[in-house]
Amino acid sequence: MKLYIPWLWIATLALSPILSAEEKGQERPDWAHFFKEADAAGTIVVADERPDGGGTGTYEEARSRKRYPPASTFKIPHALFALDAGVVRDEFQVFKWDGKVNAIETWNHDQDLRSSMRYSVVWVYQQFAREIGQEREGQYLRKINYGNADPSGADPFWVDGNLRISAEEQIAFLRGLYRNELPFRVEHQRLVKDIMIVEAGRGWILRAKTGWSGKVGWWVGWVERPTGPVFFALNIDTPKRFEDLPKREAVVRAILHSIKALPSTPSK
Repeated sequence: MKLYIPWLWIATLALSPILSAEEKGQERPDWAHFFKEADAAGTIVVADERPDGGGTGTYEEARSRKRYPPASTFKIPHALFALDAGVVRDEFQVFKWDGKVNAIETWNHDQDLRSSMRYSVVWVYQQFAREIGQEREGQYLRKINYGNADPSGADPFWVDGNLRISAEEQIAFLRGLYRNELPFRVEHQRLVKDIMIVEAGRGWILRAKTGWSGKVGWWVGWVERPTGPVFFALNIDTPKRFEDLPKREAVVRAILHSIKALPSTPSK
C-alpha cells in the first residue's frame, strides 16, 4: 500500500513558522533600553546565523508570538504571488497611475515593481490583489504558511482586513526567502530579494521592508554578511502615529549595531 501525503502538507511542514526551543534562543531584557531610548513599546526577534553570532534573541517573547496585520511588509510575499500568477512579468513592467492624487507624493506617478516596493505604493498592490483574486490569494498564503493565511475583510486585507502574522512567523518566512526555499521559481525569489535592498556596504547588504497598519509599525528583513545572515522582525505600537514611524528603524539599527551586524557608521 502506498502512503499518500499531499504535497501542500509537506510544504507547510517545511515552512513551519514554529521555532524550536533551540531556535527561540534567549530572552534579551538588555535590549529594553533600546526601546526605552526610542520611547517605543514592542518586540523584536533577531536570528543571528553567523558562526560567531548570538543565535536567536527575543525582546518581549510573548508579544513576538502575537499576530498583527502585516501592513506593507506583506509586499514581500505579495510580489512573489504576483510574479507567480503572471500579474507581473518582470521588474520593468509599468503600472499606470490613474491620476487620483494621494497624500504621498511618490505614489502619484507610474510605477514598476522596484519603485512600488521602495515607496510602498499601496495602489499597485491593490491592483495585484484584484487580479489575483481572494481565493488564489488564500491558496498562496496557505502554501507558504503565512500567519493566519486569511485574505478576507476590508481592502487592503493586509492593512485593514483579517490577515495577521507574528514577528516570530515573519522570521520563518524571511529565512525561506533568503534560501530560495519558498515554493516559487528561484528567479522570482531572487528578483524580490533584489528589490528589497535598502543599503549596502563593503561586506554587507541590508534587505528590509517597513509596514504600518495605523496602530502597529513593522520593520522586517535581514543583513547579509559573508559569514551568514542576521534576520530581524520588529513591531511597535504607534500611538503618536507618524511621529512614531522613525522609531521602527531606529530601534532595529541600534540593536544590529550593538551585535555588529551593521557597521556603526552608515555607508556614504
